[in-house]
Parts: sequence; C-alpha cells; structure tokens
Amino acid sequence: MRTAPPVADIKLKDLRYLVAVADTRHFGHAAERCFVSQPTLSAQLKKLEQSLGVQLIERRPSNVALTEAGEQIVARSRRILEACEDLTAVARTHRDPLAGRLRVALLPTIAPYLLPLVAQPLRRALPRLELHLHEYQTGPMLAKLRGGELDLGILALPVDLDGLEARRLYGEPFTVALPAGHRLAKRERVHVSDLEGERLLLLEEGHCLREQALAVCSRVGLGESQDFRATGLETLRQMVATGAGITLLPQLATEGAYANARGVAVLPFAKPVPTRQIGAIWRKSTALRAAIDAVCELIAKRVG
Repeated sequence: MRTAPPVADIKLKDLRYLVAVADTRHFGHAAERCFVSQPTLSAQLKKLEQSLGVQLIERRPSNVALTEAGEQIVARSRRILEACEDLTAVARTHRDPLAGRLRVALLPTIAPYLLPLVAQPLRRALPRLELHLHEYQTGPMLAKLRGGELDLGILALPVDLDGLEARRLYGEPFTVALPAGHRLAKRERVHVSDLEGERLLLLEEGHCLREQALAVCSRVGLGESQDFRATGLETLRQMVATGAGITLLPQLATEGAYANARGVAVLPFAKPVPTRQIGAIWRKSTALRAAIDAVCELIAKRVG
C-alpha cells in the first residue's frame, strides 16, 4: 500500500464513520447512526484505509471486526472527536453558556423518580439548554463520562473520581417495603434490627443500590434471597406485594405516583436513618461547567 498522506487529509466525518462501525459492528447500523447510506459509509471507510495505508476493518459475511490497527486508530479517533466536541462547546459557552446540548445520564434507580420533580423546572429555568437524557448503571456511566460520550452523571456517591469532579446534590433516606399484612406493617417506623430473619429481595449485580442495601442489612446479619434478583425497583415492589419478602427503597421511589402501591406497606427507619448520597459528576476538562452548575443547583434546591 502507498505511503500515508498528511493527517490534514483525514476528514472528521470519516473518523465518525469508523467509530460508529466499531460501536455497532454493523455497516448498516453504523450508516443509520451517521445519517448516511450504507454504500456511502462503506466507500468512505475504504478511502480512509487507502489514505492511511493500512486495513482497519475485517469485512466478514456475518459480522464486522476491527484489525489490531483498527482498534488503535478507533481509540485515537474517539479522543480526536471528543476534542472537537470540546472545541465546539467552548465556542458555544462563550456565546451563551446556558444554551446548546447537555448529555445527562442518571442511574435507573434515580431517573424515574427524580425526573418528574425536576424536568419541567429545568425547562422553565434553562429554556435554551437541550438536555439529552440517558439511563446507565454506575460502571458504564463512568466509562462514558471519561470517554466524552456524556457530559454529566447523576448517581450515588462515592465513586472513583479519576479524571472527574463531583458535588453532592441531596441525601436520600432508605425506607423498608413490606407486604401489607406483614407483622411490622402497622408500625410508624422500624429499626434495622427489626428486620433480622426476614427474606431480603434485591436488585441484580451491577446496581449500586444493591450494595447499599446489603451494607445496611448486614448490620443485623440479614442476607439476601438467593433465588431472586430483580432488574428494577418496580419488579421488587411487585414481588414484595406478593409476600415474597421485603426490600429497601429510596425515599423518592415511594412518593408521588409511586406512593400507596397496592399490597405494599412502606415504613421509614428510626434514627439513625440509613441514607444514600446522590451527587453529580463531570469531567474536569469540561467546557460546559456553567450549564452543569445551573442544572445541579436546580436539582439540589428542588430535592435537597
């Protein structure tokens, strides 16, 4: 193959096409994501390979794979595209720091309960800010923040802040959810020690709420049920209603539309009340700090 030309001959759109193929492992899906036809995307990537003088993609009948060179160039392409996003963000924030796009991710155990409280106030207070909302568990959220795919994360603290900054937004007490006919259901509040011997229902691995609930209940030696792990809080709530066991719910998950669930009694804990700390995280290098601060302030005032 011929010698690669200067870097200036490489187009950003070609790097976007390459990253899309790396993410989807499918030319058709990558083309849809980039809003171009599949032949156009395929032809541009062929030209990119010719320009670089190296094969980037293995084209197989059933799937797509990256060569070793392709993997390394994709990693660098992500950094280049992130830097270009930052350039655009810097210019936009100088024009109007509270306008443009802000990509926000929330934990699945936070999003359904927090967003109804803050979505409309955010739109009213920041009408020029376009919020792109996502749900991720802690691990993927941190990876996407560090990789430049997200701008702001709302999650439970503490977390590993390598390359990131954080601030506390609010503390959220835990409650205990019991079957309506449970021996403790008529109490005004319960102590953690009252739960000894109960069958504890928890979320599946990967949810930080699972680890927090285990930490609370381990004080009295209460272990989880080994034959059931839920994918979401609403599944836990329904299993409690059937009498399958008890669970811990964050307070926001017991208010508003989620209050008075049929067959479930929700009780607060007696002091000291187990509480999780909800916070915001972002990259130290972000150019969107003014918009992030505005969103965080509103959430903290609304819920804190």
